[in-house]
Amino acid sequence: MNWSACFAQRTALMKSGALRELMKVTSRPEVISFAGGLPAADLFPVAQIKSALSAVLAAWGGQALQYSETPGLPELRDWIAGRFSLARLRVARENVLITTGAQQALDLVGRILLQKGDRVIVENPTYLALLSAWRPTGVEFLPVACDAHGIQAEKCKPLMKLKPKALYCVPNFQNPKGATLTLSRRKKLVALARQHSMAIIEDNPYSELRYSGSALPNLLELDARNGASSEYESHVIYAGTFSKVLMPGLRVGWVIAARPVIEKLTLAKQAADLHTSTLSQHLALELLRRGFLEEFLPTLREQYGRRRDAMLEALEKYFPKGATWTTPEGGFFLWVTLPKRVNASQLLPAALGQRVAFVPGEEFHLNGEGKNTMRLNFTNAPPARIEEGIRKLGRLL
Repeated sequence: MNWSACFAQRTALMKSGALRELMKVTSRPEVISFAGGLPAADLFPVAQIKSALSAVLAAWGGQALQYSETPGLPELRDWIAGRFSLARLRVARENVLITTGAQQALDLVGRILLQKGDRVIVENPTYLALLSAWRPTGVEFLPVACDAHGIQAEKCKPLMKLKPKALYCVPNFQNPKGATLTLSRRKKLVALARQHSMAIIEDNPYSELRYSGSALPNLLELDARNGASSEYESHVIYAGTFSKVLMPGLRVGWVIAARPVIEKLTLAKQAADLHTSTLSQHLALELLRRGFLEEFLPTLREQYGRRRDAMLEALEKYFPKGATWTTPEGGFFLWVTLPKRVNASQLLPAALGQRVAFVPGEEFHLNGEGKNTMRLNFTNAPPARIEEGIRKLGRLL
């Protein structure tokens, strides 16, 4: 059987990135991994999960193990709606869809919004898995430089003549650079969306994980309007997840959007997987009702803040002159720019030989740039391992 002749043409647009290959190596315990966007497994609340799971099974029995409705548990959707509702932003259950992690949210948005020939503005560099999700649609990406203050909003304006259908960004502690989009740039993006009827996909998995600085309003909040009927309207489609603040193994995320968008996303999700795991949704809801998130977040912020600081101190101590890096206010990553003559992809095999992993920055770019850059994750390893790994990388450099 010649399977290659059977594959759909769009499969040619599906590419395996360096991160996927790296994950095969970084799962080994002897490797100090700065590669994947992994939370700290040693901080996962195993005891609390056992207790919550017992409570779910005691209360719901077999119903917690049964099929459930595609939009998600009503009570969980209500909790998320309440979490995001403000005086000028009234989110209802009907504005929320539960997804299998935020990654599925991005995939579903691509399915309902994008088709061949459409144009989408993205940060450059940008989130790798977003590119993987949307490339098969045949969309044309319009890269806009992302600096220490997020996507350069003023450079988006000239692109409006190309009639982009959507703009994708990670405004808080961006993946991969760790940058936070300034308030003025947030307002400019929202104004552009309103003026040109462009959708904004706000991917916000790290917003609860701030270690310094002051919180800024989400694009969702800046753009939201409630009409006379109090029905929520916005150009923003917001993707969130519990993966970074509870645990990724739950695979519970969500989308907040206007009702017509949620209705189409629900149809797409029904075709994809029927619904997100019933048991995972019940478990997440039980933890939330117990107030566990509010108890756990200070621990995560303190621990991850220490790890960020440990990496920054180690970079200062061990990396050569000419190397620079971002100082993220939160999230999982920082971004290193090496001297122009250094190719991070060529450095990687030597680093793996020293049992240290990172992701070369070129992977995150759309225009061939970034050969002398790397993304480093600081949440996965404890401070002592971070210093050891950075010391080894510094010696190689």
